[in-house]
Amino acid sequence: MPLLSTRQKGTLLTTLGVLVLTPDGLLVRLIDLDAWSLLFWRGCLFGLAISLFYLATHRKSFLSIFTSMGKAGLLAAACFTSSTLFFVQSLHNTSVANTLVLIATAPLFAALLGRVFLKEKLERATWIAILVSLLGIAFIFSESLSGDNLIGDIFALCAALSLAGQITTVRSSPNTDMVPSLIVSGIAISVIALLFGASTGIPEGNNLYLVLILGCLVLPLSFALITIGPRFIPAAEVSLLMLLETFLGPLWVWLIVHEKPANETLAGGILVLATLAAHTIYTSRSRKTGAQTL
Repeated sequence: MPLLSTRQKGTLLTTLGVLVLTPDGLLVRLIDLDAWSLLFWRGCLFGLAISLFYLATHRKSFLSIFTSMGKAGLLAAACFTSSTLFFVQSLHNTSVANTLVLIATAPLFAALLGRVFLKEKLERATWIAILVSLLGIAFIFSESLSGDNLIGDIFALCAALSLAGQITTVRSSPNTDMVPSLIVSGIAISVIALLFGASTGIPEGNNLYLVLILGCLVLPLSFALITIGPRFIPAAEVSLLMLLETFLGPLWVWLIVHEKPANETLAGGILVLATLAAHTIYTSRSRKTGAQTL
C-alpha cells in the first residue's frame, strides 16, 4: 500500500480536525450550564490540554514558548479570547446555524484587515465576495430583527471580526509558533468568566461528561489537527474544508435537538457558503494559472 503524499496527509489531518470540531455547537446546546460557567470550563480544559502537550514536547524549554511568540502572540491570544467569548454567548442567544454562518465570513473580514494593516492588495473577486456575503448576512439579520435572536447574531458577527483579527495577526508573523497563544487565551477566558460570576463547581451528571468531551477532546484535538494540517496544503483548500463545519454543525443540532434554521437563515447561509466556496475555488485557480505563466 503506497504511503500518503505530503498534500494528502495535510488534507486528511485538516479534514479530520474540522470533522472533530463540528459537534462544538451541539455540545454547547446540550450542556446545561450558564454561558459564563461553560466558558470557565471551556477555557480551563482547553488551555490545560494544550499545556500538557507542550510540556511533553518541550519540557525544560516550556516557558520559552511564551516569550518567543512576542507581542504578536499576545494580540493573537486577545483576539482568540474575544472570539470564544462572543461565540459561546452567541450560541446562548441565537441559533447554531446563525452563529456558524456568520462566523464563516471571518476569512473575508481578515482580507479587509489585511488590506488595512498588512497593506495587502484585494482582488476584484474578493470585493465581490465581500459584497455578496454582506447581502447574505442581511438576510439572516432580517429574520432576527423580528425575533429574539438579534443580540446573538451581533455576538456572532463580533466573533467573526475577532477571529479575523487572529488570522491577520498570525499571518503577520508566519515564522512564529502561535499555538502557545491558545494557552494564554484559555487562561484569559477562564479569568474573565470568573469575573462575570462563573460557577467553579464541578458540573454534575451528563454535564460533566459533555464538558470533558468538549474541553479535553473536541477542542484540543480539532485545533491541533487544524493547526498541523494546513502547513501542508494551500490556504484555499483549508478554507473549503472549514466550510464543512458551517454545514455539518447546524445539521447535527437539527437532527438531535430539532433546532431548525429559519428560512431567512437558510437563504442567507446558502448565499454566504456558495460565495465563499466560489471565491476560494476561483482564487485558487487564478493563482495556479498565474504561477504557470511565470
